[in-house]
Amino acid sequence: MKMVRKTFILTSIFNKVTTIRPSYNLLRTMATNKQDDVIFETINNVGVMTLNRPKALNSLNLSMVDKILPTFETINNVGVMTLNRPKALNSLNLSMGRAKKHFVPVEMKEYTMNGLIGTYKIPYVALIDGIVMGGGVGISIHGSYRVCTERTLYAMPETAIGLFPDVGGSYVLPRMQGKLGIFLALTGTRLKGSDVLKAGVATHYIESKDIKNLEQSLLTCKDDKCIKETLDRVCVQNIKEFSLQPYLETINKCFAGNTMEEIMSLLEKDGSDFAKNTIKTLSHMSPTSMKVSLKLLQMGSKKNSLLDCLEVEYRVAVACLANHDFIEGVQALLIRKDKNPKWNPPTLKDVSDSHVDSFFANLPENEELRHKL
Repeated sequence: MKMVRKTFILTSIFNKVTTIRPSYNLLRTMATNKQDDVIFETINNVGVMTLNRPKALNSLNLSMVDKILPTFETINNVGVMTLNRPKALNSLNLSMGRAKKHFVPVEMKEYTMNGLIGTYKIPYVALIDGIVMGGGVGISIHGSYRVCTERTLYAMPETAIGLFPDVGGSYVLPRMQGKLGIFLALTGTRLKGSDVLKAGVATHYIESKDIKNLEQSLLTCKDDKCIKETLDRVCVQNIKEFSLQPYLETINKCFAGNTMEEIMSLLEKDGSDFAKNTIKTLSHMSPTSMKVSLKLLQMGSKKNSLLDCLEVEYRVAVACLANHDFIEGVQALLIRKDKNPKWNPPTLKDVSDSHVDSFFANLPENEELRHKL
């Protein structure tokens, strides 16, 4: 079924979420599907997408991705995504024995979706009213417009589970002001409310009480000019100062280090309470993930496009499945639930350059993501 739309509005309402990788619900179909886990509809020639697995925390599974991707591939004009107000979003709750079977196909299709969103010629609006992490970032941040509210909470906490900030993070994060993106990627620091706008994750800010009215106004738009005028008219212009503003000088100085060891040394030399707290945070993260993530973002800063970054991210994602820390991180968070992962290697100095480089090795030609993008 070919869908022609002039706008795409992603109404991502992530409420009360504690997640590593949110999943997605999109555009309402006439026919029923498995638990209606993905809902598709068209309103005034505008595509609307809704996530609808609240009992399963809206976790992204292969069933959902298999519905989402072909729908995305047919969109060539406007759209909206809504989330069915779950308590949490999580798609990492896999048994490790099934991880490669499910994780790799999901990641390939998810990254393909991210690439499609980032290269759309149509207007794409994401309304992120709540917590958005992991895959929720990937399905929103690459769109033309991202609208946050006082309830928005953004983070990329993957280094805490032996993973890395993916879904195009290696393209977006290095392009934030100064070294802010590097800081957010390595520490998993959470940004709330208008801070999401100040960091550049969102393009507009609105009070959550007004978001439904905004959504209805957007559903009447036929082109990008109307969307932009609507957002500029309705969204709040005067918001409070960025909460990280007092620390940006320290962030820019310390996270300019070329290696994790240099970053830690610069933080130690700084000696401020902020630097000490940052060291404490980093001490809980996977040493391997931090080194891999830093290299990935450094590479991403030099890549020409989101698609180029996604190709590299996919190689790293596949490599993570063979790495101890990802399995250990997921088990500590979701299976044992002790939040006390035993990283291996346990310290930064024990993570060799060759080990880090192995995450970036080319895959067999027929397995590379570029053939899907």
